[in-house]
Amino acid sequence: MKITFPDGAVREYEVGTTPMQIATTISEGLARNVLSASVDGDVRDANRPVYEDASIQFHTWNDDAGKTTFWHSSAHLLAEAIEALYPGTKFGIGPAIEQGFYYDIDTGDAIIGTGDFKKIEDKMLELAREKNAFNRIDVSKDEAVAHFTEKGDEYKLELLEGLDDGTITFYQQGQFTDLCRGPHIPSTAPIKAIKLMKVAGAYWRGDEKRKQLTRIYGITFPKKKELTQYLELLEEAKKRDHRKLGKELDLFMFSEKVGAGLPIWLPKGTALRTRLENFLKKEQIKRGYQPVITPHIAKKELYITSGHYEKYGEDSFQPITTPKEGEEFFLKPMNCPHHCEIYGNRPKSYKELPVRIAEFGTVYRYEQTGELHGLTRVRGFTQDDAHIFCTPDQVKDEFLAVLDLTMHVIKKLGFDNFTAQISLRDPENKEKYIGSDENWDKAERAIIEATAEVGLETTTELGEAAFYGPKLDFMIKDALGRRWQLGTIQVDYNLPERFELEYIGSDNKPHRPVMIHRAPFGSMERFIGVLIEHCAGKFPLWLTPDQFAILPISDKYIDYAKELEAKLSVEDIRGFIDDRTESIGKKIRDTELMKIPIMLIVGDKEADSGQVSVRIQGEGDKGSMKLEDFISLFRTMEETN
Repeated sequence: MKITFPDGAVREYEVGTTPMQIATTISEGLARNVLSASVDGDVRDANRPVYEDASIQFHTWNDDAGKTTFWHSSAHLLAEAIEALYPGTKFGIGPAIEQGFYYDIDTGDAIIGTGDFKKIEDKMLELAREKNAFNRIDVSKDEAVAHFTEKGDEYKLELLEGLDDGTITFYQQGQFTDLCRGPHIPSTAPIKAIKLMKVAGAYWRGDEKRKQLTRIYGITFPKKKELTQYLELLEEAKKRDHRKLGKELDLFMFSEKVGAGLPIWLPKGTALRTRLENFLKKEQIKRGYQPVITPHIAKKELYITSGHYEKYGEDSFQPITTPKEGEEFFLKPMNCPHHCEIYGNRPKSYKELPVRIAEFGTVYRYEQTGELHGLTRVRGFTQDDAHIFCTPDQVKDEFLAVLDLTMHVIKKLGFDNFTAQISLRDPENKEKYIGSDENWDKAERAIIEATAEVGLETTTELGEAAFYGPKLDFMIKDALGRRWQLGTIQVDYNLPERFELEYIGSDNKPHRPVMIHRAPFGSMERFIGVLIEHCAGKFPLWLTPDQFAILPISDKYIDYAKELEAKLSVEDIRGFIDDRTESIGKKIRDTELMKIPIMLIVGDKEADSGQVSVRIQGEGDKGSMKLEDFISLFRTMEETN
């Protein structure tokens, strides 16, 4: 059989050769590090034989697929340790997550807390040192049912109900056997460092009416040094937590009386957010977007037409009923149906296209209480939403223009490390999506071609598309190396169909426009939450709410400070006077804690000479200078910061 490698090279191997054996023919070093392999795009065990011509890619700890396999196997190791320490435990599911893994378990009357973590970690390490292989076993449905019936594990039996005979596999390592489709690492040997992170409650299958299981989270590494570095990173992340900094910097708040997941923006946070919005609005006007404003609610029929009711109905707030019998309104979960109505408001000629409609529109979704997290997971959030209606021939150029805008926004905010994820539909599960195969094929091709043309680094994920079309998601790495999904661009042939949108073409006949959804920030709340943590609250100078603080040495110099503040205000440089009766040392310390980038200290010398003493956070004293020289310095800092 012929095996094609990522660099295009082709080699021949005996039918039934495993990816691990193939890796060995390349180098022993590679083989030692292989955790799993993709065969024709399907991630598999490295020891699972290949029986026909295929393309192959090896996964190690240095790539996401390798880490996912490592952590999923670690979840099985956790389950093996739990079963050894707590006989009779029943098991739910144990997937890999973005950082580590978890397993949902039912220990009966036994209670597992953080105080038990050490003995579980020790048992996991003991089992890992046995270097037991992860063996894949094909079983019939009857065999699988018999196995878990004997164990009395109703959770696995329920999972089996949704599986077809002939598709069921067990994985066995040491004394532990689990229902699993894999893949797994070759053996437990690479797992060298283990840390259980937290324990929580989790309803079986996410249903609050079902039994609450114990969910244990953990993370593992192939080297102890990497675990140490990870734990240090977590400590830094705690310092940067946007919920903590948001409170300290007086940016936003939450109120139980207002409701969970509904952020309230305080004056400084509003100023920051408004500058972000104005920055994008200015760019949009330059690029031909037309601002619009739409209501926060709409009749249920609008979302039935769009398909959002069918897909998001369960995640929406309950309908708002009116005195009129049978009339129901919903808080809008999306802006796009409203924008479709705007486009369809009057007939359009092909000469008017593309039409670019933009709105900072607030939407609402009823996220589960346990999933809410500061600004990054809320129930009411504002999208920097825009929808472009264009002809099929204009799709690629419009997509390229949106790419350019999105990358400009991301880089302006200091996110230099990012990739783009092309999210396509799952070809094996098309019923999740609306629209024809033809339209999906055209939309997916437009995204792939546009990203290739600009040389954008991309990954491709099947099954991650929106229900109405494929999308390009920008995956941002922050200063701590964490990955966030922020901006998004989506090509949609389906909503124009559902809303029967048209334009009159050059042939004087009606045609269906194509719709491009785009949001460079994504959610304003989520973006600002990520930005706070990325820059540790030290925002770019152009964005920070207070760019300076004037610190008079005593009350004697407050009038001079007011003169300076007024002159700087005329120059559109923002700040305040710290006129508290405190020592200058305390004022400096407090200003640094508030992360104000520039301090202007004034006393006898400054007042007499008409100067300011400049201190820049992180750089120290810059000496005394005339106000016009400071303004010149500020402009330079503004351009480079």
